[in-house]
Amino acid sequence: MPESKLEAIFSRRSIRKFTNQPIDDDRIELLLEAAMVAPSARDTRSWQFVVIRDRELLSKVPEVHPYASMVPEAALAILVCADTRLESIEGYWAINCATACENILLQAQHMGLGAVWLGVYPRKERIDSLRKLCAVPEPVVPFALLAIGYPAEHKPPAERYDQARIHQNRYSPCA
Repeated sequence: MPESKLEAIFSRRSIRKFTNQPIDDDRIELLLEAAMVAPSARDTRSWQFVVIRDRELLSKVPEVHPYASMVPEAALAILVCADTRLESIEGYWAINCATACENILLQAQHMGLGAVWLGVYPRKERIDSLRKLCAVPEPVVPFALLAIGYPAEHKPPAERYDQARIHQNRYSPCA
């Protein structure tokens, strides 16, 4: 018998419209706790998080990120960064930060919040601009920005399962 789907995974969608309702500190802590239980290569946990709630800072984000027009409407944004000083093997920090981002997105969905992942790394201009805006020191690298708030839009679950992308034992060219 097939197992049931995990609701937060299968219903999560990128939300770009938010209400003006604030998110309390306990919920923010849960988001960050979810991030920090993500798997990380060699258990380095090479992430740092900048929680942005200051309305002035949020309003400046679209000036430095071309796809961030929704950020000023969000209750907050979390800048997920990689602390490269914590890496034992070069390059794994991106994977570690990606797993932390996904956990935040899933926890947000589970709590009835909406969120969207805005790519920062590897775009040098975005890295440099967000580093300056949020006073992120070298060698910490801004990886992604997550806009989070109470959703002002609803999107139905996406059907993305594609059997053609599954290969058994060895990769076989798609037909």
